[in-house]
Amino acid sequence: MELAHKMPNRVKGLMMVISGAAFWGLSGTAAQVLFQEKHITAEWLVVLRMMVTGISLLLVSIIKGMTPFAIWKDKKGCMDLLIFGIIGMLGVQYTYFAAIETGNAATATLLQYLAPIYIVLYSSAKERTNPSKEIWLAVLFALAGTFLLITNGSTNGLKVSFISIIWGVLSGIALAFYTLSSARLLKRWHSIIVVGWGMLIGGTCMTFFTFPFEHSQFVWGLDTLLLILFVILFGTLFAFLLFVESIRHLSPTESSLLSSVEPLSAVIASIAFLNVSFGVFQAIGGICIIFTVLILSIKKERMKDEHMMEKSS
Repeated sequence: MELAHKMPNRVKGLMMVISGAAFWGLSGTAAQVLFQEKHITAEWLVVLRMMVTGISLLLVSIIKGMTPFAIWKDKKGCMDLLIFGIIGMLGVQYTYFAAIETGNAATATLLQYLAPIYIVLYSSAKERTNPSKEIWLAVLFALAGTFLLITNGSTNGLKVSFISIIWGVLSGIALAFYTLSSARLLKRWHSIIVVGWGMLIGGTCMTFFTFPFEHSQFVWGLDTLLLILFVILFGTLFAFLLFVESIRHLSPTESSLLSSVEPLSAVIASIAFLNVSFGVFQAIGGICIIFTVLILSIKKERMKDEHMMEKSS
């Protein structure tokens, strides 16, 4: 009876995390259409996406009975939040969209997915510990996957523009910083509040570099508006809320593992809807990068279990 009672919630959690990850991945493809066919700029879309999402998440937090403005009474929390919003949140948002604008959504998403490698290498260097065999294996898969992704197995030339590769790598580094810089905040404040303020802070800062109402060169139409709404609502706001809600029904590790649907959906959508050329070796490279995340997620869960056993003994 207990198993039957728990099953619906687990299925609900699975559907939420898979849907959220798929929305994230598909939003990259929608953004590629906006950049390449509608002449929308990455800067303009980043400002709009962050401002609307930030305000929406803070309103959600108020509806849920939270106190989003209380974080500003904590001086240490204020500084952490500003760093997270300006460098972490804005950094990861802009570099990701810039990678799409100069390349394609599939490659940009997969290169961003290298973030866990940067995190474990940084942690190993900071703690002055030798990486384990699993980590070295993950690094090997990441390097092989990246090489195949950007060259399709040939050394004659790159299959993706060099500037897009740079933006993609920076996106992964920014995501690593985003993850590490948010850790201390998330111990004290709900993720909806942290991400909401981070989005709003980052979006506000971005307005100093681009004017949100300057869009004379854009190709407007119903399809343009629908794509923008999809990127903001489904690809950002709903995707995040679905992921947060899924953790109530699944373990964080399960949610992280299932979020690998994000790069898969970006690749499939790019091939199906945008006719993006994706060779066999590039596909193998993408699988290697996703496998890297799986290795590191399993390693992290095992270390957590060992730590719990040590504390209980």
